[in-house]
Amino acid sequence: MAAGDKVTAPGHVQFGDELLLGPGTPYRWRTLTGWEDLPALDSGSVPRSDAHGSFPGQLLAQARTIGLDDVVVRAPRGTIGAAVRALNAATAIGGTELPLVVWLDERGPLLVRARVLRRSVPVGKGYALGTVLGAAIQWEASDPRRYSLAEQQVEARLPRPEPGLDWHLDPGPESLGWPLDFGAPGTTGDLVAVNTGDASSHPVVVFRGPVDRPSLTNVATGDTLEYDIALATDDTLLVDTAAGTVILNNTASRLYTVTARSVPELGFTLAPGNTPLVFRAAPGSTDPRAACVLRWRSAHW
Repeated sequence: MAAGDKVTAPGHVQFGDELLLGPGTPYRWRTLTGWEDLPALDSGSVPRSDAHGSFPGQLLAQARTIGLDDVVVRAPRGTIGAAVRALNAATAIGGTELPLVVWLDERGPLLVRARVLRRSVPVGKGYALGTVLGAAIQWEASDPRRYSLAEQQVEARLPRPEPGLDWHLDPGPESLGWPLDFGAPGTTGDLVAVNTGDASSHPVVVFRGPVDRPSLTNVATGDTLEYDIALATDDTLLVDTAAGTVILNNTASRLYTVTARSVPELGFTLAPGNTPLVFRAAPGSTDPRAACVLRWRSAHW
């Protein structure tokens, strides 16, 4: 199932595949914390020894803590236990982060991956009548960025020139007829990735063979991913820049094939806005079946 497939209106919050909170559900909430806030930051600034202030260092975001407070659970008197049990099952302790999708307003839904840290379900006088007041859920997202639900994708082939106009050197009745045949258009190996958010996004890069020493370069920064490997026709090399992994055919790591001019995978990101990129390979590697596929989601703080 796709993340957020049950989210259909502002006010909806979906965790995992099953739990939906908000309008039209037994679970209504009044307060959302940590969603529109900047996450806490770790600062690499170093105090100056000879003057006021510090030398500015890198700012790195910590995990994002998200809370739903003042949650009201309402169900018919005879089914309140089932509603609470469903809430408890969906927010049980687990080590795996699940999709958490929130739709607040006209900007549409955004996604993080998170796990539950806290759940509170107070039992008061109204419980026997089918009402729980003041429930709360707290999540932690190890990646504090919020992402668009739609995953974008672009693909490029290795550069190949156009064949040009066929001048029909053997004259005939059809020579240079209209319209003129310039042949199939060539390919440039160029890609453009558009990140509509305000945070850098880590893409997934897939190289498909046959190709020798495939590479992808960010034209704006000069950052390059390049691997000294020969991919056969049916081979794929998947580079997950968020995880820092390089996997051949979904089975074996090929991180050791990285070349000296390649940047660390974790450092290869798509900045907000348009990012021009180029797909290249070793000299002589020109098979038109070779491809580079780039997948990403727009990221927001």
